Amino acid sequence: MRIMSWNDFNNCVKSITEECLNQNLSGVYGFPRGGLCLAVALSHSLCIPLLRDPLPYSLVVDDVYETGATLERVRDISGIVAFVWVSKVEPQWWSAFETTESNQWLVFPWENLNLAKKDEQGYRLSSGNHDR
Repeated sequence: MRIMSWNDFNNCVKSITEECLNQNLSGVYGFPRGGLCLAVALSHSLCIPLLRDPLPYSLVVDDVYETGATLERVRDISGIVAFVWVSKVEPQWWSAFETTESNQWLVFPWENLNLAKKDEQGYRLSSGNHDR
C-alpha cells in the first residue's frame, strides 16, 4: 500500500498546470471521485471553469489509470487533453504526472486510510488479484 501525500498532490497540480498553461482550454473535468479534487485544484490554478461534463478542448483528469475503462469514455471527444496523477501503464494518448509499474494499492490524501485498507482487502478477495 502506498500512501500519497498532499505535498505529492500539490506537485502534481503544479506540473499539470505548467504543461497546460498556454493551451486554450474550455475548462477542466474530473472523474468522480478521484479526479474531482485534482479538477478543482487545476480549475483554480489555471483560472478555467470546473465542468460538469467533459467538453471539446477541455482538460480531463483522474487520479489513477489502471485498466483504462474510465478514461476511455472521453477518448473521442475533440481536442481534449487528458491527465492522470498516476498511470500504471505507459501513457499513450493521455499524460501522467507519474508512471509506475507497481501494482501497489494507492491511497490518495483525500481518502480514509482505514476504509482504503478494507477496499484493498475486498478487491483482492473478489478478484483473486493479490498483487495490486
